[in-house]
Amino acid sequence: MDLVTWDAFIFGLGIGCLAAPALLLVVLAAASFLSRRLTERATARLTAICVIFGMVCAMIILGTMLASGSRKVVIELGNWVAIPSEHYHFQLRFIFDRLSIPFVLLTYVLCGVVGKFASRYLHREIGFTRFFLFYSFFFFGMVVSSLAGTIETLFLGWEFVGLSSALLIAYFHQRTNPVQNGLHVWAIYRLSDAALVISMLTLHHATGGGDFDHIVGRQPWPLGNVELDQFNLLMISGLLLIAAAGKSALIPFCGWLPRAMEGPTPSSAIFYGALSAHLGAFLLLRFSPLIAASWIVSTVVILIGLATACLGAMSARVQADVKSAIAFSSLTQVGIILVEIGLGLPYVALIHIIGHACLRTLQFLRAPSVLHDYNALENAIGSRLSPTHLPESLTEASFGRQWTYRFSLERGFLDEILRSYIVAPFMGTFRWFDKQERRWTQFLSGESGEERAAAIHQDRSLEELT
Repeated sequence: MDLVTWDAFIFGLGIGCLAAPALLLVVLAAASFLSRRLTERATARLTAICVIFGMVCAMIILGTMLASGSRKVVIELGNWVAIPSEHYHFQLRFIFDRLSIPFVLLTYVLCGVVGKFASRYLHREIGFTRFFLFYSFFFFGMVVSSLAGTIETLFLGWEFVGLSSALLIAYFHQRTNPVQNGLHVWAIYRLSDAALVISMLTLHHATGGGDFDHIVGRQPWPLGNVELDQFNLLMISGLLLIAAAGKSALIPFCGWLPRAMEGPTPSSAIFYGALSAHLGAFLLLRFSPLIAASWIVSTVVILIGLATACLGAMSARVQADVKSAIAFSSLTQVGIILVEIGLGLPYVALIHIIGHACLRTLQFLRAPSVLHDYNALENAIGSRLSPTHLPESLTEASFGRQWTYRFSLERGFLDEILRSYIVAPFMGTFRWFDKQERRWTQFLSGESGEERAAAIHQDRSLEELT
């Protein structure tokens, strides 16, 4: 096979990896838009075909890279936006390397497992089609994020993952709590996305582009040379760390994690046990040369990882439901992964991500049947299982143990700190502007204070809904 034909073959495989989740998303979205409801069997088969096709393409690329000794394959789809006068271009570029291929294969495997599980778990559920539509958003977003060769492309997939996550938390939208919790998580994700956007703009100004080659050099991951001055390096790394903290529920944003358990079990498994919780760590791994270039950034990453791991371990021990306990246990491991990244051990962190994601997916999928299995075991032996540990009564515990329990139960009081010192001043500022606007509008319209107050009372504000 000549060189041109070989390159075309690899290019076709790369397109196949991306086209598989895109096809699933387009078909399910078109069916919903046209009100053509697919049967459960058709939806499950289409999902399985897309997952298997994309995974086979990725495995063939991996095989060719191992056979040829290549460490990096680039798929370029050209510049979609170019502004030469501003030195800006938006290029769709995807890379297959030692970081992206394991992560995209992990995405295919776990999405396939969860898709198969969900087709049975949600059998005859009213929201079956809706779940798989949101699932296709997530699937597409994860594949794009994993293979992204530019920070803009990564942001595209990042947004799909965030949108599907918030929608799946509000899956049971007939109840108020899931909608409120979905909105809460969406607000945290907005903050995370804003940090990623600012870092993207800063990178463009500092390096002249958003391509990873411009940022860390053309050497394959995890090698790379960073040619940024200290100020830009600290600023970009700090913004990326905020983006990763919001997406992976690290300190100080870990308060949204128990709220995310409102979604159905398959979404909890794939989001907060398997893939989404590790997307922040993946982002830091992709930019690991930036972290390694500054001991300050490395130290901050290690400290945040240690604090998150400790808080996750403490909170997991006081949770009253199994899904929240598993979620906080996942948070502990994500914190340890951050420590590994900060210590300059990218391969260890990558292996840790893969092993931990597979374990947590299994635990989340088994969670609904644990109580049933427990009862079945008691019926089989004819007596109740004795608890291995009898908890100490809080009234008899020392002050230190009581305080530790309260600290763990309140997740370090981080929600209250964020609410008091960030959300409250922010809301207060906007309420002041709103008040001034109302006064000005009242002055121009000539309405009396009572008429205006009655009109305001009739309108349900967004704050009332939240």
